[in-house]
Amino acid sequence: MPNIALILKNEISRVARKELRNEIQSLKKAVNAYRGEIAALKRRAQSLEQQVGRLTKKQAKVLDASPAAAPGDGKAIRFSSKSLMSQRRRLALSAEECGLLVGTSSQSIYNWEQGKARPRASHLPAIAALRALGKREAAAKIAELRDAA
Repeated sequence: MPNIALILKNEISRVARKELRNEIQSLKKAVNAYRGEIAALKRRAQSLEQQVGRLTKKQAKVLDASPAAAPGDGKAIRFSSKSLMSQRRRLALSAEECGLLVGTSSQSIYNWEQGKARPRASHLPAIAALRALGKREAAAKIAELRDAA
């Protein structure tokens, strides 16, 4: 004769495992659904971040392209990389010397001339002032700036 307690214990274990398996299956389905939603949200956030980056770059280009006004005269100062290059050649200045006159580094001058970067609005009046200088005046200002440094 079989032990009733053992049979009852085995049957209770079997029923408990069956119930537990059903509960776990529903939890697994929910977890998979949540994972899918999370992945979709991550993709959405990444695309929005890329869109914000593109719009920020566009806005920066629009702001750089808008002419900056020189203080006091009410006229807009335009910048052209070709113009800066020709002014530097006309005055027989190195990029370092031109940087001294404008108040920036020689690398910035190179980048502006090659179109890799645009000068800040604060540099535009100094660049515009180069147009009015002659060779002698430029040499005198450079000597004065080097003596002061």
